Amino acid sequence: MTKNNYQKPSQQTQEEALKIARGTQRPAQTKEQTRLIAQGIQKGIDLYKKQQKEKARDLNRKLKKISNKKEQSTELDGHEIQLEIVYRQHWLPWLLLTLTWLAIGIYFLF
Repeated sequence: MTKNNYQKPSQQTQEEALKIARGTQRPAQTKEQTRLIAQGIQKGIDLYKKQQKEKARDLNRKLKKISNKKEQSTELDGHEIQLEIVYRQHWLPWLLLTLTWLAIGIYFLF
């Protein structure tokens, strides 16, 4: 037996698709054509939601694996690892500031 994974689209998705289809409706377009366009948009929305859910599941799996590995590594170490944060600034802004103040000083002296 095959399992049918098709779910009926939500009412909100149907209304949103119909609204988009009516917004792009041409003057000589029939109701049937608009309905078909709305169905296509609806399928696109459903496919997009399905892809996003799949991406979220994959991300959750990866995060879970990483957290499990971290927990195992910290249990094996038995001691805390101290992180030392060092802030380093680039020398270029300080050089430009110094040169600017020197130029202003020289300008007012002469």
